[in-house]
Parts: sequence; C-alpha cells; structure tokens
Amino acid sequence: MDIQKFNIIGISVRTTNENGQSGQDIPALWNQFFSEGITEKIANKLSNDIICVYTDYEKDHTKPYTTVLGFAVESLDSVPEGLTGKTIEGRHYEKFTAKGNLANGVVYDEWLKIWDSGLNRIFTSDFEVYGEKTLDSENAEVDIFIAIQ
Repeated sequence: MDIQKFNIIGISVRTTNENGQSGQDIPALWNQFFSEGITEKIANKLSNDIICVYTDYEKDHTKPYTTVLGFAVESLDSVPEGLTGKTIEGRHYEKFTAKGNLANGVVYDEWLKIWDSGLNRIFTSDFEVYGEKTLDSENAEVDIFIAIQ
C-alpha cells in the first residue's frame, strides 16, 4: 500500500535492538510521553492517533536507529523546544496488525515475525499507529507499516 508523506512531532531516542537495549529505551520513551504530557505540547495534530516511528536506521534492524513517539501534524513550522520534528517520506509499505493484550507484548511479537519474514525492507522509516482500536488495551489492534521496495 502506498502512504503519502507526513510529518510527525514527538519525543525521540536513539536505540538499538542489540543486547535488548530497545526493550529498555522504548518503554522508557512511552513512560516519558505520558508522564510529561507530550500530547498537550503538540498543537497542530492531524488526529489523536499516537504514531511510533522507527527511522534513521544505521543499516538494518540489528544496528542503531531512532524511535520518535508523537503525532502526525500539519507542518513542522513550529516544533516545541525539546521535541523532535521529522518528515516521513511517502512510499510503499506492507501493513501488519498486532492483535491482543498490549501488556503481553503483542506488538513486539509481531515485530519478531516481521524480522523473520524475509520481507524486502528498505529501512527508511517504519511506523506503528495506536488509534481507537488500542483504547481497549486487552483487545487492542496496532497497525504496523514497514517500508518495502
């Protein structure tokens, strides 16, 4: 499926999947997102869907990359201090959907399948969408979009 380019503003962390580092950094980013009221700091949101982007890959999913957690916005004209603004280029994506209890790691489990899928990934930007179907965290659906050739 083709996705048009979009802008995101949020908080970010540089992390890696090596030695389980992302398993500490990304939950910490989510905690920061809620504890610091990031939602209120972002003005020109296109929707209330939380977007989690994986981008600036050093090489592939085994090397460092940047995670940005925030919202799609109209523009990057005014990025609040301390936040990150990023443009995600439009391209072709493969869509996966993680279903189940968020507390049980269903999103990570879906990523394990993606990593083992042999998909022709290009490692530009991949992202997850946490929309209305995630409000019931025990029966959630999270869409994951993977940039492909």
